[in-house]
Amino acid sequence: MSTTNNMLREVEDTEKMTEEQQKEHYVINYLKSLIAIEHAIEPYKEQKKDLRKEYMENGWLTRGEIWSTVKAYRLYERDADIDDLNDMFEIVEKQFGSKNV
Repeated sequence: MSTTNNMLREVEDTEKMTEEQQKEHYVINYLKSLIAIEHAIEPYKEQKKDLRKEYMENGWLTRGEIWSTVKAYRLYERDADIDDLNDMFEIVEKQFGSKNV
């Protein structure tokens, strides 16, 4: 209940602010939340680095293979159309040339 009361009070407070003050208020609150989240996930970032390092040190995957694996998974999560991606890749490659030299 306390959280709901605080949220209602904040809405009332922001209604009294100018548009610029409201924007500053939301920017600051966003940054505070973002910083808290980034601080909370920092240990997991280290675990990701350690996992990548372990796979490379053991020769299980190269840096490029890990990169490709993660990119493929991210595309899968977004339900990306691989044909569209290939079409765009071909356009970029035609414009800038092949990087496989």
